[in-house]
Amino acid sequence: MSSLTPAPRGGSSALFTPLTIANGKTTLNHRIIMAPMTRNRGIPLPPSDPSTPTRIWIPDSLIATYYSQRTTPGGLQITESALVSPSAGAMPGVPGLWLPEQIEGWKLVTSAVHKKGGTIYAQLCHHGRVALPQFTGLPAVSASATPWSTDEKYPYPPPGESSRVMLKEIPPLELSEEGLKNTIADFLTAAKNAMEAGFDGVELHAGNGYLLEQFLASGVNKRTDKYGGSAENRCRFVVEVVEEVGKAIGIENVAVRMSPWGVYNDIQDDDRFETWGTLCRALGKLGGLSYVHFVEAREDEKPLWEKSWGEGRELGFEWAREGLGSVPVFSAGVWDADSVWGAVETGKVDACVFARWFVSNLDLVERLKLGKELTMYNRAKFYGPTSKREVGYTDYLTWGESAGK
Repeated sequence: MSSLTPAPRGGSSALFTPLTIANGKTTLNHRIIMAPMTRNRGIPLPPSDPSTPTRIWIPDSLIATYYSQRTTPGGLQITESALVSPSAGAMPGVPGLWLPEQIEGWKLVTSAVHKKGGTIYAQLCHHGRVALPQFTGLPAVSASATPWSTDEKYPYPPPGESSRVMLKEIPPLELSEEGLKNTIADFLTAAKNAMEAGFDGVELHAGNGYLLEQFLASGVNKRTDKYGGSAENRCRFVVEVVEEVGKAIGIENVAVRMSPWGVYNDIQDDDRFETWGTLCRALGKLGGLSYVHFVEAREDEKPLWEKSWGEGRELGFEWAREGLGSVPVFSAGVWDADSVWGAVETGKVDACVFARWFVSNLDLVERLKLGKELTMYNRAKFYGPTSKREVGYTDYLTWGESAGK
């Protein structure tokens, strides 16, 4: 498409053409994907009381309603991060996928989505050094004993203490080889549980500064064994997780999310282009991944990532496609009702992932197709837990409902 030719908009856009994922197993009717978004709306198991803080959360019918509202026939949704084990995070209201009760809760979600003809993947995550011991009751772990921050304090005092302490005073534990094996086993269990719960596949979260990305980033990973040092070594653990999960549930049912330009949770790397290029080449060699989901570069963070990416280097995904081969490329973080047009036509991406606009526009796909105005989101209501869990969650209206008021 010529740069002088306006990109098609609405129903004539390539966004509304079919896309095959899962190595040919699944065909989507359109290319507008609902992003994984933590909303902290899970319910506690057991109910919380002051003497026993809740560390286990499950989905319920309200969460099923939330996903069902945003389902379209042949559309793909990716769930909020589901934690893979009790040590993986335990944020309030964030459901996991390691217990039978959680599986049953997620079945409500997948059933509701499938009933309306949608496809849904579970995003699986381990927070690593970002996990708060005050929530998990366990020490945080990471690729190395590199603190999350050298100048910030934990948001809560350590157990039995009354004062907050610096993050560097209680650094994460470096995962031993046994710990690595146990963590892979946790991902395997969660992936199998996801399939039992009725999900169509899983997306492994290797971005946003969480555990898998902590292994990738040279600023965090200071190991001297086969999991540290060179880019190939730092990618090794991520590739092993992907490969083992693929063996367990089928590689075509596995996707990966990554943030090559991300600095969230204090992620630093000496040569991002080399690190993430190496990862894409390694993932491409596995063959048959469902898709790879990238978080795009943020202009306001450019001073933090530009040098490690390479000044003036292209920010598209040609470098990634060279390694991934025919694996579909999704991207998130930059799309709105204006910027999205032409993204597929130019070949930059195969699908566009929306987050915040899906929060306030449960009929986002239809609004974009028909050129209808989007409802602005309210950041203050993104996250729970709250006493009125539905507020800012399931109480938005479709365009038709809004117009009829």
